[in-house]
Amino acid sequence: MKIRNTFAILLVLLIISKTFSQEKKFKIHTVAFYNLENLFDTINDPTTNDEEWLPNGAQNWTSKKYRKKCANMAKVIAEIGRANNPNSPTILGVSEVENREVLEDLINQPILKTKNYGIVHFDSPDKRGIDVGFLYQKEHFKPVASQNIPLYIYQKSTTEKKKEVVTNEDDMSEIDSRGRRVYTRDQLLVTGLLDGEEVSFIVCHWPSRSGGEKRSSPFREAAAQLTKRIVDSLQTINKDAKVFVLGDLNDGSLNKSVKVEVGAIGKKSEVKPMGIYNPFEEMANKGMGTIAYRDSWDIFDIIMFTQPLIETDYNSYRYWKAGIYNAPYMITTVGQYKGYPLRHTATEDGYSDHFSVYIYLIKEQK
Repeated sequence: MKIRNTFAILLVLLIISKTFSQEKKFKIHTVAFYNLENLFDTINDPTTNDEEWLPNGAQNWTSKKYRKKCANMAKVIAEIGRANNPNSPTILGVSEVENREVLEDLINQPILKTKNYGIVHFDSPDKRGIDVGFLYQKEHFKPVASQNIPLYIYQKSTTEKKKEVVTNEDDMSEIDSRGRRVYTRDQLLVTGLLDGEEVSFIVCHWPSRSGGEKRSSPFREAAAQLTKRIVDSLQTINKDAKVFVLGDLNDGSLNKSVKVEVGAIGKKSEVKPMGIYNPFEEMANKGMGTIAYRDSWDIFDIIMFTQPLIETDYNSYRYWKAGIYNAPYMITTVGQYKGYPLRHTATEDGYSDHFSVYIYLIKEQK
């Protein structure tokens, strides 16, 4: 009996040992987006409307404040996705940056410098002088091609004082010469190799809701159409292209721009080949948010991607899960805006009016 029991115990231990020895291991990367809200330097650029963000401007934007802003942004970036990945984001899309120089100051903050980030940036024609940008860890990602793709949208007054969007390229020169073009952010396309795998990223900051959500919606719908055309062009070259759209869309997952023009789907099981999955739709339905207005939350900061990334073989990088990074120190604790993102203002050393978003990519190690 004693021999039989001993044998049984050894058999159990053998099974447990074999189970653990066969446990799968995965390589993980964080892909993130963060609206840095008015990351301006202190130098006057005569080509943009940056007067508010100067030492003698409305924000009293001194070198001390600028350095603090960069340090705060770097602290957040270093922590995004840390819940499941000790490394900071391998890929980070950003918006509301004045120029390449502020991005260089950002990645050279002590907390980020050892990550050896590279930068892809182009100046946009936005009237405020804010651009999108792309940061990547050089150890893991190698850019192959990049370009800024302009968004042409126009305001055309009618006799009823209403506005319509004109996207016909034949009308550009005529309307542009009258100063009616709405100058906004370009969309940034970066294609490269993530540990040897080809992936593409489209970084966006769609037009704002200035003038009201309904009145400005056609501008964001036009931006969404451009985003979708970029995705379609990449899928024409390779139907299995891994394409990410990441940005501040100034619309939520259920708005026409995202749901209809891009065609993003919120349920993985319903995404068809060459379709686009939006993991943040489910979060929005649960009342989560990255930005608040009049005590109403929504997720304007979104990362969505093409169908091959939700396949489950994990022989190459696939989507695992998504999240919103909203650490307690990023949240206002008192006053009228208690619970809102803690902004960096003329009187407050804060962060941004947006929380950041992220997804994890995983690949089985063999």
